[in-house]
Amino acid sequence: MGYEDAKADVKKTMREADEKAKETWRRADGEESVSDKVANLGDDIRNELGNAGDNIRREADELHTDVEDKPL
Repeated sequence: MGYEDAKADVKKTMREADEKAKETWRRADGEESVSDKVANLGDDIRNELGNAGDNIRREADELHTDVEDKPL
């Protein structure tokens, strides 16, 4: 596991912690309204897209490294 993998894992953990904190705050009044559910869904989508972007970047870096290592 390299630097980029560790960085992506930390970012994923931070996104999940932030999402859970927001969900908890939205439920603090004892009920979850439609707007709370929509906001939670938006957070889920944003986090998954961020994680997907990190994975794509990581795979592209590995592919680039593999291509650079091979002689022509």
